Amino acid sequence: MWMRDPTAETSAVKRPRKAPPKSLEGLTIGLFDIGKMRTDEFLNQVEKRFVERGLKVKRFGKPTNSKVATPEILQKVASEADVVLIALSD
Repeated sequence: MWMRDPTAETSAVKRPRKAPPKSLEGLTIGLFDIGKMRTDEFLNQVEKRFVERGLKVKRFGKPTNSKVATPEILQKVASEADVVLIALSD
């Protein structure tokens, strides 16, 4: 299966989809806030549920939804999280 890369590029890059992990045990789950209003409320609840299950969570985000994430933010996410949930809110 192929998925489109959702990053802001002039032409979309197709990359093979990585297989999801069999379990989240022992992994760091990144919760990424894209900066839309009330996204933090949603992620707070998701984080609470993960922590209740003993899972490790790390929060990431960008200050506003009107700009793309900087390479530094993306590198931080890639180096510190094993899986990532990107939250949208409208």
